[in-house]
Amino acid sequence: MPALPDGDEAPRDGALPPAARDAVGGRPFGIYLHVPFCTVRCGYCDFNTYTATELGPAGGAKGASVATFVDAAIAELELAGRVLGDAPSVDTVFVGGGTPTLLPPEDLVRFLVEVRERWGLADDAEVTTEANPDTVTEDSLRTLAEGGFTRVSLGMQSAVPGVLATLDRTHDPANVAKAVTAARAAGLAVSLDLIYGTPGETLEDWRTSLRTALALEPDHLSAYALTVEDGTKLAARVRRGELPTPTGDDEADKYELADELLTDAGYDWYEISNWSRTAEGRCRHNEAYWGSDDWWGIGPGAHSHVGGVRWWNLKHPAAWAARLAEGSPAAAREVLTDEQRSDEEILLGVRLREGLPIDRLTADGRRAVAGLVADGLVDGRAAIGGRVALTRRGRLLADTVVHHLIAGQPESVVSAGA
Repeated sequence: MPALPDGDEAPRDGALPPAARDAVGGRPFGIYLHVPFCTVRCGYCDFNTYTATELGPAGGAKGASVATFVDAAIAELELAGRVLGDAPSVDTVFVGGGTPTLLPPEDLVRFLVEVRERWGLADDAEVTTEANPDTVTEDSLRTLAEGGFTRVSLGMQSAVPGVLATLDRTHDPANVAKAVTAARAAGLAVSLDLIYGTPGETLEDWRTSLRTALALEPDHLSAYALTVEDGTKLAARVRRGELPTPTGDDEADKYELADELLTDAGYDWYEISNWSRTAEGRCRHNEAYWGSDDWWGIGPGAHSHVGGVRWWNLKHPAAWAARLAEGSPAAAREVLTDEQRSDEEILLGVRLREGLPIDRLTADGRRAVAGLVADGLVDGRAAIGGRVALTRRGRLLADTVVHHLIAGQPESVVSAGA
């Protein structure tokens, strides 16, 4: 599980600098709720999640158990209300984890009701919960939809049992289709999450997963390359030689296959790892992250950003709940400099289909564009039109593109040995 970054001390009352507080309302505003509970820990996962066994006696602390978690989350929501005051209506709510649907659906709805009553939801608000296919039913999804949820993101990951076993995913692949059907019957939009690059996964395995997902006709699909994180069970198995080490070439082949099949099926990529059938099907909450809009993150380890100030909560549920009882549960925060904000605009903006306005680059960054076009990483027509937009090859080398745009290296990527 990755350590939290260093930062400055966060005020115990959660107060923001006046400039950040006064900026609230100038950009879309979202709420993120991190639910840290899982029934089992998947071997590849280094997210801030905990099983009942891992929590041990701390699981009984108020706010650190499934039974009491939402009460503590609402307390942090009340803190946000004191800090932000009459903030604008909420445009997006995203409940992630962990496995949010381990909570009773009535608790998730109760949290959403508190959001609505405190600030109001925009008329077209997007409200999403992630879900394990085994943890939802027709009744639970109906309860969520009737309570104001508009979207469910199902962790499919793969359609191949052997790949799921390597990932330690315990859900029945057949339950994905059942969950999609139930979500649609409840009136919810559906997103499916897939992972490629699992050790031992063949290209045909990945093709099977993609075709199975497409047959379900989701509104949205995400496909992420597996990262073997240090400290995970999967990393230990790879280190011992029990599983092959994933390769960049293998992941590139699988990304290209995904983009080909999804494009042929009528899906458009709008961010490197995300595709949707329509513009309306995009995940607006994630777009707010990529656009550096404002959001308040609630729960253990949750990150927030308001007006150029970023902070992150204590990670352990018991520590988070205990600190919350005294004030802000933030572990630390940072006020972004102009240079940091500019670099992040490039880092995130380049990942989007629309790309980044060239005039947002420094003079050195603008000079680097020609070399990136010459190497086929940046679309030439888009560049002529004043934007940096990645080609498919550029998406595979997005980090390299960002490095050149920030560092301002004018030579081509090929000649630079990248």
